[in-house]
Amino acid sequence: MKIGIEGQRLFRKKKHGMDMVALELIRYLQEIDHENEYIVFIAPDEDDSVLKETANFKIVKLDGGSYPVWEQFALPKAAREAGCQILHCTSNTAPVNCKIPLVVTLHDIIYMESSYAKILAGSATPYQKFGNVYRKMVVPKIVKKSQKIITVSHFEKNRIGEFFGMKGDKRLTAVYNGVSEHFKPVTDKAELKRVKEKYHLPDKYFFFLGNTDPKKNTKGTLKAFSDFIKRSGSEHKLVMLDYDRTELDKLLEEIGDKGLINRIVLTGYVVNTDLPSIYCQSDVFLYPSLRESFGIPMLEAMACGVPVITSNTSSMPEVAGTAAFIIDPFKPEEITEAILKILGDKALRDDLIKKGFEQAAKFSWRAMAQSVLAIYREIGAGK
Repeated sequence: MKIGIEGQRLFRKKKHGMDMVALELIRYLQEIDHENEYIVFIAPDEDDSVLKETANFKIVKLDGGSYPVWEQFALPKAAREAGCQILHCTSNTAPVNCKIPLVVTLHDIIYMESSYAKILAGSATPYQKFGNVYRKMVVPKIVKKSQKIITVSHFEKNRIGEFFGMKGDKRLTAVYNGVSEHFKPVTDKAELKRVKEKYHLPDKYFFFLGNTDPKKNTKGTLKAFSDFIKRSGSEHKLVMLDYDRTELDKLLEEIGDKGLINRIVLTGYVVNTDLPSIYCQSDVFLYPSLRESFGIPMLEAMACGVPVITSNTSSMPEVAGTAAFIIDPFKPEEITEAILKILGDKALRDDLIKKGFEQAAKFSWRAMAQSVLAIYREIGAGK
């Protein structure tokens, strides 16, 4: 069987969540499947060493313009000419007029939800707004025609089922994401020092993977951190990744604490292999999102031995289990209290770390790839 996999963004330098999921899927399929033939379609970009061809995996660098044009025209044409019998689109959307049987990974339908649209209207970037308009146009059409729809949690499966009237539809299935094997406690002092110096990490800090997407709850997290500093007098700082300084200043003005900028470290983009050392040197990992379909960073932090604070909404309780401190993300004061309790109660902290290791171990990319391969085989057999 010849299987096409869409990996449009895999060669871009700054890869994000869906890119990493697709990358790990392909890497583990290369390990476990030596029978089927694969063609991975990727847009040319600078990080082209991240994935290598193997005997039954061919990489096709496919030009085609902007993402919608590439996906709707260049991708289905190339897949048809290559003789693909299945086309797996990995990042929420797919070509609407593709004649090849489609498998679509629909990570979430957040952009379809009216409650999220209200949040989005005020603070999303133009790029985010365009992306959501595009998905709103495409997703309802591809849901109807896909042979199989994969999503990443039972929460999201239920949401998709309810929204599109697909409850009980066997085309819809949940396949959990994993956590990469390099996420583990880092004991090499030289490596910890290298990463600390590279990203200018402080001695004491909390780690927060916020970005400009409103669902990440950056404003609420900053308010909670501000209140923590005022209540505790702690020297902790807040380490954030690739965040726009102008947007950050706006949020600090909104919460009434512009001086908090002196307690925030913006690292810029972080190479994925450097993340474990950042997790490991933090005292708490903050993940109080308003809405997530899965939440891989929670598992990464747990696997590194860091206590996690996360939300009681959407998929996060499902993925975190009892291994995280659960709060209401709409109440910054609960985030503040959680930080204070974890820092002040060693038994609680140790329990969260222990349970975190156990929870993270339940999720693997190999298991995910095995489940996806079973789906390909099911379609190939005409079931």
